[in-house]
Amino acid sequence: MKLTIKQQKFADYYIESGNATQSAIKAGYSAKYANGNAPKLLQNTVVKAYIEDKLAQLESDKIADLTEALQGITRIARGEETEQVVTVNPITGDPEVTEVPVKVPTRLAAWKEIIKRYPNSDKLLEAELRLKLARARVEEAKAKTLEDSGVDVERALDGVITVITGVAKDDGQTD
Repeated sequence: MKLTIKQQKFADYYIESGNATQSAIKAGYSAKYANGNAPKLLQNTVVKAYIEDKLAQLESDKIADLTEALQGITRIARGEETEQVVTVNPITGDPEVTEVPVKVPTRLAAWKEIIKRYPNSDKLLEAELRLKLARARVEEAKAKTLEDSGVDVERALDGVITVITGVAKDDGQTD
C-alpha cells in the first residue's frame, strides 16, 4: 500500500517536529480530525514504516561512508580545505580570523592516509615487501643448509665409527 500525499506530508512534518497534531494540521487535515486522529495516523502501518525508513536514512546520513571519507582526505591532501588562523592586527591590535590552506604536514599526513588504502600502488611498500621476502628466503636457505649439514655430519660420523670399529676388528683378528 502506498502513502497518500497527505499522509506523506504528515509523516515528513512529524519527523521535523515530533508533534502529531500540528503535523496533521500542517499536512492539510482539519483541526478537528487532527485533534482526535493524529495518534491513529502514527499507528497506520504504512505511515509508521515510512517514518521508520526516513529516520533510519537520516541516521545513516550522519555516518560517513568510505567514499566520503576518501573524498575528504583527498580535499585536504590537495590543499582544497582551509583552516582558520587567528592573528593580531599590528596596527589596531585587534584579533583577525583568516582562512588559510591547511599546513603542509597535514597535507602530507592526508596523502599517507590515501596511500595506506592503496598499498599495491606504493612503490616503497612493494620494495619493502620484496626485501622482506628475500630475507625470508635467505633465512630458509640458511636453515636448510644447517639441516643438511647436520645430516652430512651424522653420516660422516657413522662412516668414521664403522671404519674405526672395522679396523679394530681387523687388527684384533690378525695373527
